[in-house]
Amino acid sequence: MPRVSHFATLLIAVTASAWAQQPPKLEPLPEPPPPPPGMELDQEQEPQVTIVKKGEDTVEEYRVNGQLYMIKVTPPNGPAYYLYDDVGQGDFTRRSAQDTGLRVPKWVIKRW
Repeated sequence: MPRVSHFATLLIAVTASAWAQQPPKLEPLPEPPPPPPGMELDQEQEPQVTIVKKGEDTVEEYRVNGQLYMIKVTPPNGPAYYLYDDVGQGDFTRRSAQDTGLRVPKWVIKRW
C-alpha cells in the first residue's frame, strides 16, 4: 500500500510541474476605439496639482480653474490628511483616510 501512495504523490508532482511550465496562450488586446466626437478633454477642467515642501511636510495643492479646493498634507511621520473646501469660500475642513462621515454635497450650480 505505501508504494501506491508514493506513486500517486509522484504522479501528482509531475503533473503539477508539467502544467505549471506550460506557457499561457495570451493574445494582445485590441486597441480601444477612439472617443466619440465632442468628447475631447477640456484642459481647464483638469485639476492642476502643485507640490510644495513646507518644513518637513509635503503639501499638494489641487486647483480647478485656479480655485484651490483640496490640500493633501503628508507629514514625515504619520498618515496623510486632507483639507477640503466643500463650499468654495476658502473655509477648509480636515479629513483623514479613516473618516467615514457622511457629507452632503454643497456644489454651486449657478451664481447670480
